Formats: sequence, structure tokens, C-alpha cells
Amino acid sequence: MHNKTKEYLQNTLGLNSKIITLAEECEKDIKDQFYIIEEVREYNQYKVLKSMQNNRLSDIHFNYSTGYGYGDIGRDTLDKVYSDIFHSEDALVRPNIVSGTHALSLCLFGILRPGDELLAITGKPYDTLDNIIGIDNNCQGSLRDFNITYKQVDLLEDGSFDFDSIKNSINEKTRLVLIQRSTGYSWRKSLSLKEIEEGIKFIKSINSEVCCMVDNCYGEFMDFYEPTEKGADIMAGSLIKNPGGSIAPTGGYVAGKSKYVEMAADRLVAPGIGKETGATLGITRLLFQGLFLAPHIVSEAVKGAVFCSRIFSKLGYEVNPSFDASRSDIIQAVKFKNEEALIAFCRGIQLGSPVDSFVSPEPWDMPGYNDKVIMAAGAFVQGSSIELSADAPIRPPYIAYLQGGITYDHAKIGILYAIQEMLEEKLITI
Repeated sequence: MHNKTKEYLQNTLGLNSKIITLAEECEKDIKDQFYIIEEVREYNQYKVLKSMQNNRLSDIHFNYSTGYGYGDIGRDTLDKVYSDIFHSEDALVRPNIVSGTHALSLCLFGILRPGDELLAITGKPYDTLDNIIGIDNNCQGSLRDFNITYKQVDLLEDGSFDFDSIKNSINEKTRLVLIQRSTGYSWRKSLSLKEIEEGIKFIKSINSEVCCMVDNCYGEFMDFYEPTEKGADIMAGSLIKNPGGSIAPTGGYVAGKSKYVEMAADRLVAPGIGKETGATLGITRLLFQGLFLAPHIVSEAVKGAVFCSRIFSKLGYEVNPSFDASRSDIIQAVKFKNEEALIAFCRGIQLGSPVDSFVSPEPWDMPGYNDKVIMAAGAFVQGSSIELSADAPIRPPYIAYLQGGITYDHAKIGILYAIQEMLEEKLITI
């Protein structure tokens, strides 16, 4: 770190000199991890570029469509580009898919029918799926409300699939198996593409007709492959996470086998209409541009996660994953063990934000969650978790989940602010 930068951090931004010294030590430790991240970024950048070239992307694809959106070649080409990048038969990319949860819901409700059973083999899914599935209550409009049953197999203690329990759980009603690539709100490692491939092969060996679905949120461009290249029948994600590259103002995607993508499209719009309509209202260029930037932006976010892991492990906290572990999502978990430290961390992340840095986040009853949740997210796009953010359910053992960062420098300063906030509240010592 240049002396001028250190002077600015200390004298202008008010960071404690001990925090700055600790950051410098950590950056020496993580250089090798940065090299690995750059290798993956470079490959994915070329892959995205080639896909746009293959589909002859042109200025005409950025046109404005209204109403039904018939003949929107930008929308249709965006589907083809995503399908090409993910090596899938088809894709559905739409600005009116409002979140990753919405994209996942389209798949579940599109594919499953009354009397079918959903089997989750990575433990309890992310909190926002609770009410969609009807896990704890028969929420109006849930899968359970439509007589679609749910079964769950937890991962083993080492984070691997429990193949014996999976085999015993698959029955004649099992229609769809859900695999969550990312950690979600759990203390486990994200699943590698090799592990996902092994899990899918095992399921298909028992019943080849079972649909294998991957929740790919936070996982795009983290590897040389995507789940659809490793046997997944369908996967879904959000454009205000990895593939939107911090440029997409909203949206989500579904990619996989044509028949399943069509089912999701029919659920999004109406049976018989599916992918044929949907005005893009002039934002197609942003979706293409965000996708083009995505490999680079994801690599910056991962570097920030690695830095967070290293510096908090040096401060004596449990972190997951460790700074030198292989990663399959952009999320970094830090276990604080008490509510006060967790909240101070999130407030520090907010202080380092370019938007709403003056706001102090507080736990609240957020829609879709069954626990109070605190979210630090001073983003240009509301709720964008490819931009630097941190969130956590307010429940023991009080784990914060950090993700995003358009630039490594921003992720770094947000993390340093978080440590400063904890230091000022006498929650840590350095």
C-alpha cells in the first residue's frame, strides 16, 4: 500500500493505524489466491465475449419494445447469449423476474404438479423459499397448498452429500431434486461443480426422469463451468447478483433443458404464451453490458471475500470459507457469536457504501424472512448483492454474510470500516 494511500486512510477517513497495518499483512497472505481468481476471470471473460460475437450482437438489439413485446430481437438474442454461455438448450432472461427467489419459484411451480414431491438434498433451502415451499406453515399459494410435498436431506458434517439418505428418500413421487450451490444462511462450504456433478449422476442412476435443479445464485462465473454443463436439467439466478455485473437494474434468468425452461416461461407469463412476449422497455443494453462486465466484477467481489476471510481470521473469528479454500460462490461468512458485534459489523459496511453511507441499518421484519434480518446495502441498484453488502438473520450464532463489491478497493474499505466500528464500540481489540 502506497504511503499516500495509508496517510489518506488514517488522516482523512479516520482509520486506526493498527487496522491499516493489519490490512497490509493480510494482503501479503492472499496474493496467491488472487492469481487463481484471475485465471477463472480471464477464461470466463473470453467465453462471454465469444458468445456475444457468435450471436452477432449489434446496436439493433438494444432497441426499445413496449406492450406485448412481439418481435423483440434484443430479448430473444439475450436468451440465446445466456444459453450459449451456460451451454444449455435454452434460457429465459427477463427484467420482470424480480429476484433470484422469483426465478427459483418459476421453476418449482412451473415443473411440479399436485401429488409430486420436492426433495432438497443440500439441507434446508435459503430462508426466502420457506413460504414458497410451505416448510413451516401452509402459506397461501405455497407448494404445500397445491398438495406438493417436501422432503429434505441434510448434508453430512463435512459438507458433502449424504448419498445413503438421498437414495432412501427418492420414491415414485419424487419429481424434482433441488441443489443449492451457495451456502445461503448456513455454516457450510459452497458446493463445487465436481460435487454437483457427482450428486446429479447419483440421482440419475436411481431415476433418470427426476429433474435436477440447481439454485445458482451467487455462483455464476466462479468456475470454468456452470451447473448446466455438469448435468443440471435447469438452474436459476438473479441479475442483481453475479451475471448482471452491477449494471443490470433488475431481472433474473432460468437456463437449462428446453422443456423445463418453457414450463418456467409459462409460469412467468401464461400457458401457451411463454417466451413469445414481454416488453423489455429499453433496458436490454444494460443487461448485455452487465453480462459482459460480470466475469470481472465477480472476480473483484471474490477478492474482497478472500480479504475479509483473512483479516477476520487474524482477529480471532471463525470464518467460512477460509481465505485459501476453493470457492464456488461469492459469499463470506463470519461468526460473531453475539448480536452486538454482528450489528456493528453491518453498520461498518454501510459506512463504507457510496450510497446511503449516513444510514444506520437496523434489524427488521423483512418480507419473505421468518427472523428479523439486518442488511447493510448502500447500492446503486436496490438490493444488489453483487455490490458490497452484508446481511444476517438475527439468531444465534449470529453469523454475518458478506458478498459483493464492484471493485476490490471498495470491498476492502467497507471491511476496514466494519472493523473500525467494532473497535470504537470496544467489541474487539487489535
